Amino acid sequence: MKKSEIRPPEKLRLLRLRQRLRKIRMKCLCSGEQMRLVEEEDKRSELGVGNVSSALSTAESDSAKKLDNGNIEEAELSLRETSSLNYEEARALLGRIEYQKGNIEAALRVFEGIDISGITIKMKTALTAREEKKHRRRSKGSFSAPPQPPMSKHAVSLLFEAIFLKAKSLQRLGRFQEAAQSCRVILDIIEASVSEGASENVTGDIKLQETLAKAVELLPQLWKLADSPRDAILSYRRALLNHWKLDPETTARIQKEYAVFLLYSGEEAVPPNLRSQTEGSYIPRNNVEEAILLLMLLLRKVNQKRITWDPAILDHLSFALIIAGDLTALAKQLEELSPEILDQRELYYTLSLCYHGAGEGLVALGLLRKLFSEREDPNRISGLLMASKICGERPGLAEEGLDYARRAIGDLGNECVQLDGAARLVLGIALTESSRRTATEAERVARQSEGMQALASADMTDPRVLHRLALEHAEQRKLDSALVFAKQALKLGAESDLEVWLLLARVLSAQKRFSDAETIVDAALNETGKWEQGKLLRLKAKLRLARGEVKDAIKSYTELLALLQVQSKSFSSAKKLPKGYVEELRSLEVGTWHDLAHIYIDLSQWRDAETCLSRSRLIAPYSPVRYHTEGVLYKRQGQLEEAMEAFTTALDIDPMHVPSLISKAEVLLELGNRSSIAVVRSFLMEALRIDRMNQSAWYNLGKMFKAEGSVSSKQEAVECFQAAVALEETMPVEPFR
Repeated sequence: MKKSEIRPPEKLRLLRLRQRLRKIRMKCLCSGEQMRLVEEEDKRSELGVGNVSSALSTAESDSAKKLDNGNIEEAELSLRETSSLNYEEARALLGRIEYQKGNIEAALRVFEGIDISGITIKMKTALTAREEKKHRRRSKGSFSAPPQPPMSKHAVSLLFEAIFLKAKSLQRLGRFQEAAQSCRVILDIIEASVSEGASENVTGDIKLQETLAKAVELLPQLWKLADSPRDAILSYRRALLNHWKLDPETTARIQKEYAVFLLYSGEEAVPPNLRSQTEGSYIPRNNVEEAILLLMLLLRKVNQKRITWDPAILDHLSFALIIAGDLTALAKQLEELSPEILDQRELYYTLSLCYHGAGEGLVALGLLRKLFSEREDPNRISGLLMASKICGERPGLAEEGLDYARRAIGDLGNECVQLDGAARLVLGIALTESSRRTATEAERVARQSEGMQALASADMTDPRVLHRLALEHAEQRKLDSALVFAKQALKLGAESDLEVWLLLARVLSAQKRFSDAETIVDAALNETGKWEQGKLLRLKAKLRLARGEVKDAIKSYTELLALLQVQSKSFSSAKKLPKGYVEELRSLEVGTWHDLAHIYIDLSQWRDAETCLSRSRLIAPYSPVRYHTEGVLYKRQGQLEEAMEAFTTALDIDPMHVPSLISKAEVLLELGNRSSIAVVRSFLMEALRIDRMNQSAWYNLGKMFKAEGSVSSKQEAVECFQAAVALEETMPVEPFR
C-alpha cells in the first residue's frame, strides 16, 4: 500500500509508532538531560495530530538518525498484526539498526534491554498457537474463535533475529562465552516448541528458518572461540542429530567443520549416546572414526549430486584413513567417485598410493603401468619413482624398477632439487638390487658401483639416503663405513626409524661388539613405542645368545612372545589392520618359535624343540623355515633320511631358500656318496648365487672340494675355507636386512 493511500487512523498509528520508537531509542542512547528535553517535546506534540510530524522532525537529537525504510516496514507489519509494537520488538528493531551501522556496543546495550527470560514463554506460545488454531478448526461443532497469541509470528521472528544479533555483537566484542549462551537460547526455544508440535510453524517462516540455520552453524564456532571443546562437540552433534530442516549445503558445511575439529583439535570426544539408534547400528569409538563417518557421508552426497564438490573433503578423509591405517577403505571411496569429480589420471595415481600404503604393491604397480601410457600426466615422475620403489622391493622386478628409475631421471631434468634427490636415491636402490640378479660377476660389480655412485650423489642430508648407504656398505662388509653412515642417519633425525637402530646394532654385532650392540638396542627400546619393540627384543635375545648367555636369551624370547600375545589380543577387536603389518607380526612370532627351537636343539632338549615347532605349525603350516628347522632337528638326532625329506619339502615350497639348499648339500656330503658331488655343487653354487656372503655355503663348498681329493680341488678348498673364515669374522647375529 502506498503512503498516499494510508487511511488517517493508520497514519496516526504509524506516527505514534515512530514517536514511541524514538523514545525507546533515546532511552537507550541518550543522557538523562537529553531524555528530559525529548519527553517535554513529546508532550507538546501530543496536543494535536496535525503537528506531530513537525514535532518529530524538530526533536531529533544528533545521536539518533532516521529509521530506514526497511525497518519502518518491519514496524508497520508488527503494527498491522498486533495493533501495537511492544517494548521488546522496538528494541529488536533499534538494535538491528545500530548493528547494521557498525555501532556494536550501542547495539549490544539495546539488545541487553530485552528481557529474554520474560518473553521466552510468550515466544513458545506464539510458535505453537497456530498449530492449536488449525486443530480447533478441524474439530466439529466448535465455532468459537481461538484466543489470540500473546505475540505475532512476525514478532517472534524479529526477536529471534535480535537474540542472534546479540550473540554476534558479543562475538565481535570478544565475549565468546556469553555469545554462545545467547545463541543457545534460540535453539532451546525452537527445540522445545518443535517437541510440542510447532515444526510446521517454524519451518514455514522463511526468515525464522534463516535465523535458525545461522544460529545452528554459529553456536559450535562460539564454543570453540570460548575454549570449550566439549561444548563445541555437543553443539555439532546437536546440529546434526536434531531435525532443523537445514538446507543440504549448510548441513554439509557443519559436517565438514565438525570432522576437521575432530581430526585436528586434540580434544578426544566422548562417543555419542544415540537414544534412537537401531540394533546393530554403527557407533564410532573415537574422534577419527567419527570424522571418517562424517566425511564418507559427505562423499556420498557429492556422488548423489546433493551438494557441490569440495576437494578438501577428500584431503581430510585421506588423512583420517591414513591415521586409522585403512588405506584400502580410502581406495574404495575413490573408486566410487564420479568420473567428472576426479580426473582419471589423478584417480589412478591416488589409488596407487593407497594400495602401496596398504601393502598391495603389485596392485599399485598395475595402476601405475596404466598411468604411464598417458603422455601428459602431471604425476608421471612421482609415479615412475613409486613404481621403481615397488619393483626394488621385489627381486624378480629389479630390472623393471631400474628402467622406471632411469626414465624418471631423464624426464626430470633440472626442474626440482627435491625430486632429483629422491630420483637418485631410487636409482641407487634399483641398481644395487638388480646387481644381485646379474649373470656375470663383472656386470654385478659394475652395477653395484654405479648404484653406490647414484646414492652418493643423492641428498646426503636425507636420513633415508644415509641408511641405504650404511646398508650397502654393511653387506659389502665395509663395517666402519657402515657404522659412520648409520650414526649420521640417527643424528639427522632418524631416531624414530626402527630400521636404522636395528642396522646400527647389527653392524656392531658383526664387529663382535655385542655389549655395545645391546646398549644400542636398549636405547632404541626407549625411543620406540611398545608395539614396535618386537624386532628389538628378538635382536637382544640373539645378542645375549652370541655372548653365551643362554638363559637370558630364553628370557628375552619369552618377553617377546608375551608382547606378541598381548598385541594379538589388543588388535583382535580392530576392524582392519594393514596387510603388511599383520604379515610382519605373524613372521616375527614364527621366527621367535624357530629361534627357540634352534636353542633347544643345541641343548639336545628334543621335546622342547618339538613343542616350539608345533606352535609355529599352527601359525604358518607351510613355512619353508619351519620345515628347515624340523630337518635340522632330525639331522641332530641322526635321522638323515627324515632330515633330507624335510629339506626337500622346504625347497618345494621355496626353491630359493638358502638355508635348505646348504643343509641338503651337507646331508649329501655326510652320506659320502661321490656320485652326488655334482648335486652338492649345484646346491651350493645356487646358494652363493642368491647370497654370495653366506659363510656356511663357502665352508661346505670347501668341504666338497676337499672330498674330491685332487690337488686343484684342495687349492680351491683352501680358498673357500679362507672366504668362510673372513666372512665369519664379520658375520652379524642376524642378516643386515
